[in-house]
Amino acid sequence: MVTRAPYRSPRGLAAVAALLALTAVGCSEASEVVDDAKDGAKKAARQRSVFSLDVGDCYNPNGKAEGEAYLVEVVPCDEAHQGEVVGEFSMESVPEYPGDGKVEIADERCAAEAQRYAPDTWALPAGVGLSHYTPTRESWATGDHAVSCTYTVEKGTFKGSLNTAKSFEPDQLTFLKGSNSVYETLWAHQPVTDDVEAALKDYRAQAEAVAAALGTHVEGLGGIDGTEVGKLRATLTQAAGQWEKAANAPDADAFYLAYDQAFTLIDPGKTVAARKELGLATTVPAEDAEVWAS
Repeated sequence: MVTRAPYRSPRGLAAVAALLALTAVGCSEASEVVDDAKDGAKKAARQRSVFSLDVGDCYNPNGKAEGEAYLVEVVPCDEAHQGEVVGEFSMESVPEYPGDGKVEIADERCAAEAQRYAPDTWALPAGVGLSHYTPTRESWATGDHAVSCTYTVEKGTFKGSLNTAKSFEPDQLTFLKGSNSVYETLWAHQPVTDDVEAALKDYRAQAEAVAAALGTHVEGLGGIDGTEVGKLRATLTQAAGQWEKAANAPDADAFYLAYDQAFTLIDPGKTVAARKELGLATTVPAEDAEVWAS
């Protein structure tokens, strides 16, 4: 059982501060001070430990989104907020504090959790990205092995819950699961260097993984009716073949020839017509559009 860090609400302190503030102003300013005090007390009452966040909670970080955090302001999802908890899991199977390795574990698991919570990443508000809260070394020692997966924005806010999993039909979910897997696999296996010749083994491994993800996606598309879906299936079948060629390329030159075609064939823009046919979001996320445009 995960031990959560206790949290003591500062509600009482906020009320005392409001009372002291009222005694220091004239009557003409009292109303404004009362409103400010109420807002402060409301925010204080909403403070929660990050160790007690639950899936579905919408919140505002206290301070910067990066670095260590212990408290957040939990708010109703219909109010403007900067983050939402979209999944959680425990690292109880990890024998000791994973240190920097916890980031890799969280990245992989949180992507899967987020997909179950909000399957269509194209429908997310602009600027929303996947993040997470992981245990500190100190909280790990007390038995806290929980990771909270979140969607957050670095700038601005968004309104409404991102929990859309129950709004999709089976064919839509099949498409999204396969499509998400292809792009997650692509970036999860992206080599750290741009020097293909020096890291040819790593690039081949990436190509092999993407080819496998495409094979699964193509198989799933075979069970979905639709003219545009059929066209996309043919395109992705061709793409899988090029990724396989890249995976088996004997040298960097051969890899480049196959990779250029393979990468072009999985341009997200090529999925728009099929998405429209299936009733899914059709605006390519700005980050993806920029990558394939370059």
